[in-house]
Amino acid sequence: MSPSWQARCLSASIRMLVRRRKWGGDERAVARRARRLFGSPTPYQWLRTRGLKVRPIRDSGDGVRGEWLAAEGAAQGEVVLYIHGGGYVACSAATHRPITAALARLSRRRVFSLNYRLAPEHRYPAALDDCVAAYRWLLADEKIDAGAISIAGDSAGGGLVLGTLLCARDAGLPLPACAVCFSPWADLTGTGESQRLNDGRCAMFRTGNAQEFAPAYLGQESAHNPHASPVFADLRGLPPLLLQVGSTELLLDDARRVHDKMQEAGGESQLEIYDDVAHCWQMFDGLVPEARIALRQAATFIRKHSSASGNALEK
Repeated sequence: MSPSWQARCLSASIRMLVRRRKWGGDERAVARRARRLFGSPTPYQWLRTRGLKVRPIRDSGDGVRGEWLAAEGAAQGEVVLYIHGGGYVACSAATHRPITAALARLSRRRVFSLNYRLAPEHRYPAALDDCVAAYRWLLADEKIDAGAISIAGDSAGGGLVLGTLLCARDAGLPLPACAVCFSPWADLTGTGESQRLNDGRCAMFRTGNAQEFAPAYLGQESAHNPHASPVFADLRGLPPLLLQVGSTELLLDDARRVHDKMQEAGGESQLEIYDDVAHCWQMFDGLVPEARIALRQAATFIRKHSSASGNALEK
């Protein structure tokens, strides 16, 4: 199916505003530029959250920060934990409200959108530690049953979703019902074949950009660490996974490889490839038809796999 005219206009705009061969400067310069360009503007954040209840959590007592979003009549015992993208160096719960607000409405669940520590001020594993801490907080402090929790994220946040699942599994924690990854950055080595084949086709990035963003997060850590690059991980025992990615994205093969490894490990994985859309097009819900289609698919997947059990406490 050909992309909509809105999706084509979006890609053209992103090419002019964001994409470049080199971001230039040191990692702090890369972070500063990303913080100027990535995420939705404040007026659009406000517009997409109209009619929702938004409640900030500035410090849970366990160091967890973020915000709750809920629509009228949302199931109190069922939660989506959302982990935003931004190349590990930029964005916040607020910048990703177009996605989290849509998921709150469409899934009919409360969404907790996490603010994790950003690189290069806070390097690996700070962001991953914050994600795992948020998941533990939902289980222990918020008294949400694991089977009533879904985890979702985009780009770097998609990689963190997978890393959080691996850490929870390895720690013996009960796993969430399912996970959703929008264009996950799952290989910080940048070795997927689409890094070459889609160079020049991807609206947002060029091949080699991973080598500018990844070191800011990793520091001295190896990019082959499976908790940082889940394409190198053993994915056995993980919950059902939905992956969405664009056909012209540099990260196309990150999603494909995770999907293949999940299936090889005996897990359930659903891969959806959208034709010629910009990276994390779901952020443009209300502007691009493919964004609403993708978010409806994600919400349907979440509703199918997660439900509050008798042990979940209504809050």
